Amino acid sequence: MKKSVTIIILLLIVIVFGGSMYYLYQKNSEDPVVYQTETPSTQTIVKKAVATGSILPLEEVLIKPNISGVIEEIYVEGGDYVQSGDLLARIKVVPNLSALNDAKNAIDEAKINLDDQKRNYERQSTLFGKGVISKTDLERAQVSYDQAKQSYVAANKRYDIVKTGTTSGLSSSANTMIRATVSGMVLEVPVEVGNQVIESNTFNEGTTIAAIADVDKMIFEGKVDESEVGKIKENLPLEITVGAIENRVFDAVLDYIAPKGKEENGAIQFEIKGTLKKKDTVFIRAGLSANASIILARADSVLAVKEALVQFDAATKKPFVEVETSDQQFERKDVELGVSDGIFVEVKSGLTPTEKVKVWNALAEE
Repeated sequence: MKKSVTIIILLLIVIVFGGSMYYLYQKNSEDPVVYQTETPSTQTIVKKAVATGSILPLEEVLIKPNISGVIEEIYVEGGDYVQSGDLLARIKVVPNLSALNDAKNAIDEAKINLDDQKRNYERQSTLFGKGVISKTDLERAQVSYDQAKQSYVAANKRYDIVKTGTTSGLSSSANTMIRATVSGMVLEVPVEVGNQVIESNTFNEGTTIAAIADVDKMIFEGKVDESEVGKIKENLPLEITVGAIENRVFDAVLDYIAPKGKEENGAIQFEIKGTLKKKDTVFIRAGLSANASIILARADSVLAVKEALVQFDAATKKPFVEVETSDQQFERKDVELGVSDGIFVEVKSGLTPTEKVKVWNALAEE
C-alpha cells in the first residue's frame, strides 16, 4: 500500500515538473514584443466647433400693400436692383360694396347740403342788396356755402378712392402704386399678375409683394449643440464654407449667440449668427446652405505629437510620453501640452523634435 502511494506521488511530481518545463519552453519560444515609435512633427493646430446653417441677408425687407385688390402689373423680377421709391407693382382695387355704397350716400348728402347752402347764400345776397341784413350775415352765408362746396368735392374724391384707389391730384401717392421702401436687390416676387392681395393692417400682416435686401451685407445663421455652446463666445472668428461654392472659405465674426436654446429632434440647439466679410469677386445667393467652423484656439507651426501617444499619470493626472533611450528601451518624460484638435496636440515643453516616442500598441515580430 505504501509502495503504491509513493509511486503515485512520484508520478504527480513528474507530471507537474514536465508541465512547468513545457510552459517555460513555450514562453521562451514566443516572439519578443516590439514597440513602434514616432517622432514629433511641426503642425498648425486649430481647435474648432462646427455649426450648420445658411447664408442670409443681414436685413430683408418685405414690401406689403396698404390697400387690398388684384395685382394688375408687375415691373420687377428677382435679381433686379432697385432704389428706394422705385415702382414695383400696380394694384387694381376691387371695391368693397358696403364702403362704396357709403361713399355714394355721402355724395348725395353733400349735394343736398350744397344746394341748401347755395339757396341760403342767394337769399342772403338779395336781402343784403336791399339793406335788410348786415355784411356780417352775408359773409356767414358765404362761408357756409364755400364749406358745402368743399364737402361735396371731398365726398366725390372719397368715392373715387374707394372705387379705384386713387383720385385726381393724388396719382403720385396712390396706394395702388407699390414702391420700394429701401434700396437693394429684389430677392423674390412671390405674386403674379391676377393674384389677389390683402392690405397690411393691425389685424393682418398683409400679402408680400416683393422681398428686397442688400446682398453686400450677408450673415451666417446656424445652430450649435448644447455640448458646444459653452465653448464659444462672441467675436470669435468663423470660417464659412458654402456647399454650392467650391474651394472657397469666407471669413466671418461670431456676433450673436442665442441666450435660450430650442429642442430639435431630442437635442437642445442654440442659434448663432456671424457677419460675413464679403468678397466682392464672389456672389453669394441668399439661402445657400453653409457650414461654419468656429475657431476656438489656433497654434501655427508648433511641435506636436498624436494624442494617442500621450499617457496620463494615474495619481497626478499629468501628461507624459515614453521616449526611446536605446533599442526597445524607453523612459518616461513629462510634457506640457497646448492646443489640441483631437488628432494632434501641441507640445509646449518636455520633448525635442528628434526624440522617438513610444506607440502604446505593442506588435509582435513576424
